Amino acid sequence: MSVVYLDCFSGVSGNMLLGGLLDLGLPEEQLRSMLANLPISGYELLTKRVEKHGISAVYVDVKLTKRQHHRHLSDILQIIETSGLPKSVIETANAIFLRLAAAEAKVHNATLEDVHFHEVGAVDAIVDVVGTAFGLHELGITSLYASKLHAGAGFVKCDHGLMPVPAPATAELLQGIPWYGGDIKRELVTPTGAAIVSTLAKGFGSMPDRFVSRRIGYGAGTWELEIPNVLRMIYGDLQPRQDELLIIECNIDDMNPQDYSPAMDKLFDAGALDVWLTPIIMKKSRPAHTLSILAPSVALDVVARVALTETTSIGLRYFPVERIIADRSELTVETAWGRVRVKISRHQGKVCQVTPEYEDCLRLSHSCGEPVRIVRQAALAAAFLLPETE
Repeated sequence: MSVVYLDCFSGVSGNMLLGGLLDLGLPEEQLRSMLANLPISGYELLTKRVEKHGISAVYVDVKLTKRQHHRHLSDILQIIETSGLPKSVIETANAIFLRLAAAEAKVHNATLEDVHFHEVGAVDAIVDVVGTAFGLHELGITSLYASKLHAGAGFVKCDHGLMPVPAPATAELLQGIPWYGGDIKRELVTPTGAAIVSTLAKGFGSMPDRFVSRRIGYGAGTWELEIPNVLRMIYGDLQPRQDELLIIECNIDDMNPQDYSPAMDKLFDAGALDVWLTPIIMKKSRPAHTLSILAPSVALDVVARVALTETTSIGLRYFPVERIIADRSELTVETAWGRVRVKISRHQGKVCQVTPEYEDCLRLSHSCGEPVRIVRQAALAAAFLLPETE
């Protein structure tokens, strides 16, 4: 799973995101070719490598070559829908603009369609939003996380006059997201940046657990600040937890009972830690069974394939579970009829179970003629004489 973590120590904007994606490896030729499919004109895309306090970053600027008119939400959605871009890119871009429009509508007490996008409806916002959605798609990034957002402080000038930082629409978009103002008197989180991050990010704060960094890109902002005005975009992946467990289940009411045994054997061979059946009553009072499988998450695909192949089920459900495992060890004891392996379980340093191996007891029972329980009791007695069971 390819993941990006945004380190927003200097805020976030649309052009910073786009610059970071280019620095991560998004080919500029592909970006320009994609933008050429959008039915918009009157702009020039400028990119260059800059340094911000010694950090090399990619700066992206959308320079207008003719006056742009204000656009409504329907205008922007029409531009995106007719672009011929992949479905996932269109859906992502639409979701971002819908979220942005909802924030603007609330701030101005208007309907979605009545909202005039002003600055964020200009060509540069369309390029930033669609370009970011396209870049994430092209780089195979499936999840996005972000740090707390440095929003800046002071006031910003816009079409409605001077507005406090964060601007009202930005503040609306940042609800439920951790952010801070700081001492820099600039707008560091723009409405476009806030719309993109609030729509796409799955979490905010520290890096997600099991995140492994693979490469880093920097997208430059416009301002020259006391701190590096860059967005650090860390590309990596989430390593699967080897100890993460799942319970995988399905309900079955049309399977020959004789087929359960070989199916369960193959599930164990596929990596299942435990497999069991629970009698249930399904719809129309039909007797059935729930097949439950405990397996490591890394074995999900293999176990699912076996379950769907070896049973009559046509679907599975699964969910993560946690467990507490006692420390286990094994020793061998001598009985009057031979050796028996014994499992010792401990929890918090204390012995909680002493269990003779059933197969060993059964084998000795067959050879000596004594009942299995007698052999088991002898093995237990021998085990409790050893210091390991104290």
